[in-house]
Amino acid sequence: MFDLLMNGLAIVFAPKMFILIIFAVFLGTIFGALPGVSATMAVTLGIPFTYKMDPVSAIAFLVATYCASITGGGMTAILFKIPGVPSSAPTTYDGYPMAQRGEAGKALGIQLICSAIGGMFSALCMLLLSPQLTQAALSFGPSELFAISFMGLSILTSLETDNICRTIISGLIGLLLACIGLDPLLGVPRLTFGTRFLTSGFEMIPVMIGFFAVTEVLKQTQKRDKLDAVGDNTKVTTKMPSLKELISVKWTILRCSVVGTIIGILPGAGATIAAFMCYSMEQKMSKYPEKFGTGCIDGIAAPETGNNAATGGSMVPLLSLGIPGGNAAAVMMSALVLKGVVMGPLLLINQPAFLGATFASMFVSNIIMVFAAIIIAKIFVQILKIPYSILGPTIIMMATIGAFATKNNGIDVILMAFAGLAGFVFVTCKLNSSAMILGLVLGVIVEGNLRRAYTILSGASTTLWESTLSILRRPVTSIILLFCLMVLVYPVLKPLLFKKRNAAN
Repeated sequence: MFDLLMNGLAIVFAPKMFILIIFAVFLGTIFGALPGVSATMAVTLGIPFTYKMDPVSAIAFLVATYCASITGGGMTAILFKIPGVPSSAPTTYDGYPMAQRGEAGKALGIQLICSAIGGMFSALCMLLLSPQLTQAALSFGPSELFAISFMGLSILTSLETDNICRTIISGLIGLLLACIGLDPLLGVPRLTFGTRFLTSGFEMIPVMIGFFAVTEVLKQTQKRDKLDAVGDNTKVTTKMPSLKELISVKWTILRCSVVGTIIGILPGAGATIAAFMCYSMEQKMSKYPEKFGTGCIDGIAAPETGNNAATGGSMVPLLSLGIPGGNAAAVMMSALVLKGVVMGPLLLINQPAFLGATFASMFVSNIIMVFAAIIIAKIFVQILKIPYSILGPTIIMMATIGAFATKNNGIDVILMAFAGLAGFVFVTCKLNSSAMILGLVLGVIVEGNLRRAYTILSGASTTLWESTLSILRRPVTSIILLFCLMVLVYPVLKPLLFKKRNAAN
């Protein structure tokens, strides 16, 4: 193991390669911060730079781009309420309120440090536990993946405890929208109303840009001339968290690092589920859950640690078994296949340098990323001082470019515009936009895994009830679903329990 580590560090710290890693970190951070450029797209855009590299150097470069893009997405989520990548959506819940209070620098500091810790923790787990964790993940079938995905939806009743009914309605609307498009198993169009533009369903990125960015611009135009995040301040810089603040969230960082790494290992789960699940988990375990959503550092630390920890986890099945843990890992695999690399169990036996280079690149890039993000954040923060009469249309222009760049399709721009108007209606009607986005993002994953589980078990069962019982008999699935039920019901029963307790006293 020591030789493997030394070989990886030797590859990364070679002068030419080290410069490329620094370039990859800046490139990934900028790509991640741009609306519409997902982590997968950032890795895809970085592939041309690897054409003349050897395979080991290529994966080190792409991994650095991948890690940095996840962190970059959290910067615009905090400053503008625009998640640069889908996994940064939960960061907006507490990051943007902190920015509105004039604490943008503090929020950015928490985000950067937690991102780096989560990324380095998962890189260490990838190096030490890669074969063992991969075998554990392969034992998870569609039933377990459904339960894990559904756990992300359990946050619905806690997003807005004072308005649970409307929050659940918003989540159900998101789940309904997730059903639009082709059936995940049968390939039959559903709710497309005879138009071909809806056969692929709603693209996540344009909808999220519309609901977060366009809606926020429409809201801000009714307010003062400058963003609330800065006000009359003349300087806003990234402020690293104090030792006391880091100690206060130490258990949050540790738990989310572990959970994020495990979720990243599961094929098809990815950083988005890890971010939502970590946010939900920490809100349930917090001593002050009512502060979540109002601008607390725990609400930033949880999703940012979780989604960055998922980056290392997603590389575990890719390197050990040739199974990509997410879309970005799949793109890396495609790039390496073009270079003649055969992914699978024999890769680490015949070419162990791949594991060493991946670990070293991920570990070093997470350190460089902190300094790179501070430099880039200074540029982004200065934008907050621009009068909103100029900044608002500029954000709309960036959002339009980001929506169009998703598939180079004008339909996505129209979708973004409608999503922005729908988001404004949601806010006006006091519905919960975050709940709708959560339902839309996780609805497709939840349905796909549930349908696959029923399809697999239908051969051994004669009725739907028997198939359901077969799913619930699986220990991991039943435990997770029981936990989800408790999480969903607790916010509803909590006021009733307090009323009875107060009445008894």
